Amino acid sequence: MSYAYLASSILLMVYCQLAIKWQVTGAGAFPDGAAGKLGFLLGLLLNPWIVSALAAALVAALLWMAALTKLDLSHAYPFVSLSFVLVALASAWAFHEPLTGLKLAGIALICLGVVIGSQG
Repeated sequence: MSYAYLASSILLMVYCQLAIKWQVTGAGAFPDGAAGKLGFLLGLLLNPWIVSALAAALVAALLWMAALTKLDLSHAYPFVSLSFVLVALASAWAFHEPLTGLKLAGIALICLGVVIGSQG
């Protein structure tokens, strides 16, 4: 069950990043003035999608704590790197961000690092 908590935590954090990117992109450019910046950020904080992303981050943290009741931190933590892989792949699909050869090489290295780092 601890791996299910771990996987759920990672997936929720990926959702959080994608939802925030989606809403921030739609909100427009970050204003120059201090008052404009504050209003922009407060508007985002009231956005239901941003609220859901922040709630997902909270649930992800709770699931992470549940996973750590059964797993060593040094074993579980490398799996968090998979969120980088999933965000990169989902961003390429959802936001048409470039997935270059160097990014793919980095993704491969991350996956190899997870396999090696989670041993033992």
